[in-house]
Amino acid sequence: MIQSLVFHSNSELLEGPVFDEENNYLYFVSILDYLIYFYNPLTKEILSIQLDSPVSCIFILGRKKVLAASKNGFFEVDFSTLKKQFVFQIDIANSVRYNDGIKDAVGRFIIGTMGFPEVQENLGKVFSYHEGQFKTIIENTTISNGLAFSPDHKLLYFIDTPTKKVAKYSYDLRSGAVEFESNVIEFKGAGRPDGMCVDNEGMLWIAEWGGGCVSQWNPFNGLRLKELKLPCINVTSCCFDNHSNLYVTTAKSESEKDMYGGGLFYIELNKI
Repeated sequence: MIQSLVFHSNSELLEGPVFDEENNYLYFVSILDYLIYFYNPLTKEILSIQLDSPVSCIFILGRKKVLAASKNGFFEVDFSTLKKQFVFQIDIANSVRYNDGIKDAVGRFIIGTMGFPEVQENLGKVFSYHEGQFKTIIENTTISNGLAFSPDHKLLYFIDTPTKKVAKYSYDLRSGAVEFESNVIEFKGAGRPDGMCVDNEGMLWIAEWGGGCVSQWNPFNGLRLKELKLPCINVTSCCFDNHSNLYVTTAKSESEKDMYGGGLFYIELNKI
C-alpha cells in the first residue's frame, strides 16, 4: 500500500470526493472556503471555483461539469469555462446547510442537511430531488453524513455521525422510496463515522472523524475488516478511482502535531 499527499492548502474542512470514472477526473470541496475543486490525475492540474456560501458536495453531470450543493442553492459548475450558474434550491431552513450527497442510478439527487452554523440535534433531514420535485426520505438526523448504495442499488446505507452507527434502508429505484431496515455497523472506538463509499463486493469504506483512518466493514455481519491509517486525526470522506484505489479527504484538528489535516490523500491499494 502506497500513500501520498495529493493536495494541501490552508483548508479547514475538505470533503466530498467524487470520481468521474468516464473522464478520469476527481472533484472535491472545501466546505467553509465555499470552494469546488477539479483534479486531473494524469496532468496533476487542479482548478477551483468559489461559490457564495458553504458548499458540501457535488454530483457529476458530464465532462468537466458538475452540480454543486451550497447553502444558497444548487449550482451548475463548468470547469471548461470556469463559469457557474444557479439551477435550483430545496426549501431548507436558514439554520441548516447541506452535507453529504449521492446520485442514484436514475439520476435522483440524494442529500442530507445539518445544523449550521451550530449543530442542533435532530434538525437535519435527507432529501431526494428529481425532475423539479423534492421529498424528505429520512427525518430527525443530526449530522447527515455518508450515503452509499449497494452494488445492486436495492440498499441505501446512511450515517448520522453522532449515532456512531451505519443504518441500512431498502431502496426502491423505481419510486425513490426508502424504508429503514436495521443498523448494520456500530463504532465502539474513538473514531466516528463520516463519509463513505462502497466497493464492488458491497463492502463499506468509512472515513473516521477523530479516528485517523479509513476502515473497511462488512455490512452483512457488522465486522471491521481493515484499517488504513492516515497522518491526521479527522478523516472526512473517501471514494474509489478507476483502479480501485482510494482518494481520501481530511480536515484540520486542534492537535499541534497535525500537519496534514485539510489535505487530499491518494492510497494505492492496487497497482496501476
